Amino acid sequence: MSEVLYGVEAHVATITLNAPERMNTISGSMLQELSAKLLDAERDPDVRVIVLTGAGRAFCAGLDLTAQSSGSGLQVTTSVGELDLREQPPVVLHGLDTPTIAALNGGAAGYGLDMALGCDLRIAAETAKLAPAFTKRGVLPESGGTWVLPRLVGWAKAAEIAFTGRTLNASECLDLGLVNRVVPADELPAATAAFAAEIVANAPLAVRATKRMMRAGMEEGFDAHVQRVFLQLLPLFGTKDFLEGMNAFLEKRSANFEGR
Repeated sequence: MSEVLYGVEAHVATITLNAPERMNTISGSMLQELSAKLLDAERDPDVRVIVLTGAGRAFCAGLDLTAQSSGSGLQVTTSVGELDLREQPPVVLHGLDTPTIAALNGGAAGYGLDMALGCDLRIAAETAKLAPAFTKRGVLPESGGTWVLPRLVGWAKAAEIAFTGRTLNASECLDLGLVNRVVPADELPAATAAFAAEIVANAPLAVRATKRMMRAGMEEGFDAHVQRVFLQLLPLFGTKDFLEGMNAFLEKRSANFEGR
């Protein structure tokens, strides 16, 4: 059976890490398949939200150390030209215009933590934990964590989390703003579906443009950014979804957006 499951329902692509016997730790082949599935979802016009989750009791416990030791894990090379970071899931996640939700069914550690933080939104089961244990293992967050974490919680809190490597429970994650919602474990699938449905109900082209501009806004000044946003706005005025949104508002009804 595939180590990465993929399905689409009601405009939501669900990607499931499927190696529960090893707590969904990442092997080299699994990494490649995950990246491919993320891109499949991004390119599918029927997909408006991507949900990333894990099978079994863990979301992702990091890299598969057994695969690493046998040479079938992530390959590290001394030749920079041979290492294409664009194919790594955290980099792929950051470049997606489709909104992403991490449904944290259990623990997320190391590489798995960086993937969870790389999603736009996170909904956690009460039993889920985030384990930023990089410094306890003699490494650092290599997959985007040092970029994302300070932007989520501020420098001082990020420093505390990263430097101590202390495991955080779901309640602490909610208080820190690392997750958007915490729900009972048995309610996670339904809560995630409802969360995704709120996004799906909106105009997909507008949602994608909004995410694209939020990402750009993190790197540019205000004046340049508002000009870029205006240029993104003009094409939306010509879409069928814009007309549907205006008509739905005037007619006091729910809109039926088609992504056109």
